[in-house]
Amino acid sequence: MQEKWILICSDAVGETAESVVNAALRQFNTGLVRIKRFSHITGEREIREAVRIAAERNAPIIYTISQPGLNHLMVQEAGLQGVQAVDVMSPVTGAISSTFAEAALNRQTLEHRLNESYYRRVEAMEFAVKYDDGKDPRGLMLAEIVLIGVSRTSKTPLSIYMAHKGYKVANYPLTPESKAPAELFRISNRLIFGLTMDLDSILKIRMERLRSLGLNSDADYAAGHRIVEEFEYAETLMKKLGCRVINVTDKSIEETSGLIIDCLQGV
Repeated sequence: MQEKWILICSDAVGETAESVVNAALRQFNTGLVRIKRFSHITGEREIREAVRIAAERNAPIIYTISQPGLNHLMVQEAGLQGVQAVDVMSPVTGAISSTFAEAALNRQTLEHRLNESYYRRVEAMEFAVKYDDGKDPRGLMLAEIVLIGVSRTSKTPLSIYMAHKGYKVANYPLTPESKAPAELFRISNRLIFGLTMDLDSILKIRMERLRSLGLNSDADYAAGHRIVEEFEYAETLMKKLGCRVINVTDKSIEETSGLIIDCLQGV
């Protein structure tokens, strides 16, 4: 049985066309279908190469190409090679344009902006993982947001969530035994956010954490006197830094993120 292929062609990344293909494939029981993507097409040679491969593999081409010249060449070459080529964007933008009597914007420019946003999120995710939990204090100097607080105050989940929004976030755990890194005092305190929580709540969370790890709940980690010691140290340091402090006891990650973004934007 001949292997089934579908080609995606785009002068941007091609995510829109591939999303349409994947949605359409769910309507069929065709088994494995290989999808090959030709992204960032800039010239005629790439169009001809894609059509040649499609013809060899008896594959349709699903494309989004904003440049009129390349779009026309795709139609022409596909016709010559007997390849089915479907432009998934032009019919929709054409219908909207004619109905609302408004010219379409440059789709390549818009998709480029979306791509920039995507790559920024990826970069922010990598940053959050690299500089999570004080792994490398040098990240504090590079971060757009710095989260500090004692263990289990949601520093890591909040870092990852805000990275999805494109913010480079580093977080640093506060413990009385570890001297605060010098980098914390070299950055603007408006970028630093201290996370705190009610003592009873942090106690319950730590005890549950110990149970999930199969450890005794009477460990020092969940001892009341230890938590008080950590919180007193964290409170003193936060006051010294002059940073914004957020009590996350009854707040969701989304709500805390919103407060931080509002603060950064001066809302």
